Amino acid sequence: MEVKNANAAMLSNYEVYQLLTDLKEQKKDSGKSKHSAGQQNLNTIMYETLKYLSNTPCSRQRPEMVQAFLSTMMHHKLTKAEKLQLLNHRPQTAVEMQLMVEESEERLSEEQIEALIQTISEVLPGDPEQEDASTGDQGAA
Repeated sequence: MEVKNANAAMLSNYEVYQLLTDLKEQKKDSGKSKHSAGQQNLNTIMYETLKYLSNTPCSRQRPEMVQAFLSTMMHHKLTKAEKLQLLNHRPQTAVEMQLMVEESEERLSEEQIEALIQTISEVLPGDPEQEDASTGDQGAA
């Protein structure tokens, strides 16, 4: 992945995760071990960000999933920022949707909100921790 113009667009969590994963691999392959203060700070930021993002649904997303999500969102009247919020946070309830879509009560009907939630749950992978917990509950029953 290559950043062509850093100010051209907003990045999704998936894109940031992929970019940092690629950078980590490049550093590992190059074998350089500079330990300047700036480099150490960058390493810490990369580590902490990757650690956080690896526990979110973006770690399981793939380019074709993101493309499918964006394709299904085309007919919804949402802003780019709202689509990005939905992609990053994968809301599962109407309340979560209201927090991410500005003036959702006026702009979207209850049926549209439910359709959005259904589409999101079908196209995007879920949170691994929640899926592990639900799988564990089924195994206990």
